[in-house]
Amino acid sequence: MMLRIGMIGTGALASLMDARLAEQADVVMLGSWPEQLDAIEAHGLTLVEADGRSQTLSLIATDEPLLLEPVDVALVLVKSYQTGTAVRRLRTLLNTDTLIVTLQNGLGNWDTLAQAYGAWRVVQGVTSLGATMVQPGVVRAAGDGPISLARMAANMFFEPFVACLRAAGFSVELVHDVQGLVWGKLAVNAAINPLTAVLHVRNGLLAEEEALCRVMMAAARETAVAAAAQGIQLPYPDAAERARQVAQATAQNQSSMLQDVQRGSQTEIDAICGAIIKAGQRFAVPTPINAQLWRWVKSVEAGQPISDWQIAVDGVVVDLKRFRETED
Repeated sequence: MMLRIGMIGTGALASLMDARLAEQADVVMLGSWPEQLDAIEAHGLTLVEADGRSQTLSLIATDEPLLLEPVDVALVLVKSYQTGTAVRRLRTLLNTDTLIVTLQNGLGNWDTLAQAYGAWRVVQGVTSLGATMVQPGVVRAAGDGPISLARMAANMFFEPFVACLRAAGFSVELVHDVQGLVWGKLAVNAAINPLTAVLHVRNGLLAEEEALCRVMMAAARETAVAAAAQGIQLPYPDAAERARQVAQATAQNQSSMLQDVQRGSQTEIDAICGAIIKAGQRFAVPTPINAQLWRWVKSVEAGQPISDWQIAVDGVVVDLKRFRETED
C-alpha cells in the first residue's frame, strides 16, 4: 500500500518534493499561496530538472485541510514563522500514528511541533536541496543534496517514509546528533541567505568576491562559536569553510531568503540570525556579524533603504555597497 503523504507548504522545496514523490506515494499539498494553488489546479505542477528535462503532474493541492483525508506522514516545509499556523492546520490530517517530519530552516520548529503533537512522532531533519519557483505552478530544481533525518524507531511510518524518499531518488542519511545537524545548517544559512537577500545576488558571488567571502565566513564562525558554547558539535570541522563550499556548490542558486525578498514576503531572518543572536546573549558569545545581517534584512522587510553598508570583520571595516549595485 502506498504511503499517504501530506506536503505542508506550497513553496519551492515543497513543490520539488511533491513532484518527485508523486510516483512513489499518494501525495497531497496543503498551503496558503493562492496563485500556486490555482496554477496547480488549472495546469498541474511542472518540475524542471537542472538538466532541462521537465514533467507536469496532476496533483491535489488545497488551502482547506478539512477537504483532505488523514495522512501517514506530514512533511512540514512552511516558513519558520508559519509553523504555529501549520500546527493548527495539521489537526484534521493526523491519525493516531501519523509521522510529522520537519525540514524547515532555523531553530524552534521541532519544539513547536513536538509540544503540540508529541516528541515521539516528530522527526527533525535538514536538507541542502535547492529549488526555485519559476512562476506559480512551475518549480526548477537548483541543486541536489542529502536529506538528513534523526533516527526514529518509535513510529511505524518512519522506515517506510525513508524507503519512499530513496525510491524517489533522494539521498537520505540517518543521524543521531540532531542538534549538531540543525546548527550545522543554521551556520550555513546565516552565512549565505542574508547577504544574498540584501545584495540581490546569487550564492556563488559570495565565494567569488573576497569582501563578501570574509563576511560570509565570519557569520558562519560566529554561529559555530555559539553552538560550541552550548556543547553542540557541528557535523563538519570548519563552519567558515563549509559555508564557502556550499556557496560554490550552489553558485547559480537564489537563496530562499532572496526569493522571499523578491516577492516582498516576510523572511526567516528571526529564526536564523535572530536565533543565533539570542543564543549568543544567553551564553555570552558576541554575535556582531549576525546582528548586522539581521538589521539589514529587517530594514529590507520594512521597505526601508539601507544607507550604511559597512560591516566590521575581524577589526577591518568592509564596505559592501558596490555589490548591491550588481543585481540579477
